[in-house]
Amino acid sequence: MTSETSLPMTAALEEARAAAARGEVPVGAVIVKDGTIVARAGNRTLQDRDPTAHAELLAIRTAAASLGTERLIGCDLYVTLEPCAMCAAAISFARIRRLYFGAGDPKMGAVEHGPRFFSQVTCHHAPEVYSGIAETEAAELLKAFFRDRRN
Repeated sequence: MTSETSLPMTAALEEARAAAARGEVPVGAVIVKDGTIVARAGNRTLQDRDPTAHAELLAIRTAAASLGTERLIGCDLYVTLEPCAMCAAAISFARIRRLYFGAGDPKMGAVEHGPRFFSQVTCHHAPEVYSGIAETEAAELLKAFFRDRRN
């Protein structure tokens, strides 16, 4: 990680750990604008009883409310896991400038796996994508969480 990506991804990993402590799948996300974190969230699908309460969507909602706009132009999203199709669509609609993510998700990911949402001709906006940011740590959080669930 570069110093530019290390602080936001560290914050996203903190959100993922907090989600795991609540019994949620450990995914965390932060949104940065002009070098400042404007939103942070961890998965809350169980807590909120909401299948759409993914870290990315919660962070996007918080950033939009905080900045007073539905278009997060100039904002960057850092997330510990490759976004699913639902989150990729929200990232596109929000006009996120750059997406940085940690672990790839061969089963449910939609950026480098599965539908590759941003490569589709129907995608209105595709952010710059940078994968593998703190990948080992992000993947280990997920592996440990599911390993503990199976035991």
